[in-house]
Amino acid sequence: MTTTQPVPDAGEPPGDDLEARSVTMHDDPRFQELRARLLRFVVPASISFFLFYLLYVLMTGYARGVMSTKVIGSVNVALVFGLLQFVMTFGIAILYSRYANRRLDPLADELRRELDGEERS
Repeated sequence: MTTTQPVPDAGEPPGDDLEARSVTMHDDPRFQELRARLLRFVVPASISFFLFYLLYVLMTGYARGVMSTKVIGSVNVALVFGLLQFVMTFGIAILYSRYANRRLDPLADELRRELDGEERS
């Protein structure tokens, strides 16, 4: 026994249905919630990182006495600030990964399954 696959209408591009579903998805309250959750993490994290970096640059330019203060041996405050930039970068990346796994991915997976036409589970 053979089964026939539905043939798309010749006048309709194959991705048109997906595009229509994608546009509809943008109005879905769950999608709006997903975007809000993303912004709740990204905006404060970005502002915090930018302010810390700006503090580092300003202190390097205008507070050289403080930045040249020795902490341990030949390690000074400027070097500690510079290294903390790396720590902060990796820290934000780790925090984002945990946040996304907990708050973003389940909702995004649900929306993607629906967009792909799969049944809700």
